[in-house]
Amino acid sequence: MYIAMNRFKIKLGKEEQFENIWKNRDSHLDKVDGFIEFNLLRSKSNDTYTLFASHSVWKSSKHFENWTKSESFRLAHKNAGSAKDIYLEHPDFEGFEVRI
Repeated sequence: MYIAMNRFKIKLGKEEQFENIWKNRDSHLDKVDGFIEFNLLRSKSNDTYTLFASHSVWKSSKHFENWTKSESFRLAHKNAGSAKDIYLEHPDFEGFEVRI
């Protein structure tokens, strides 16, 4: 299995807007070969931002890579830049091969 995560630093006061973006988007993941599960994670806030992480589980890194090159990926991310003002910086991607 493969876990793909993006870490987002969201400006204070913009957390609900960020969560609503994820709740209301059509991710198209249910139609993607190799997709297993998705979660949006919220951590604690500090004086500047609230940390979130998108967490998706895939059958393999190849399945994830194929998705990032697909029409489903383009459709899911077509409005990604419309709320730039809620992000403190670009998200940080981390990919993990499950070992145990």
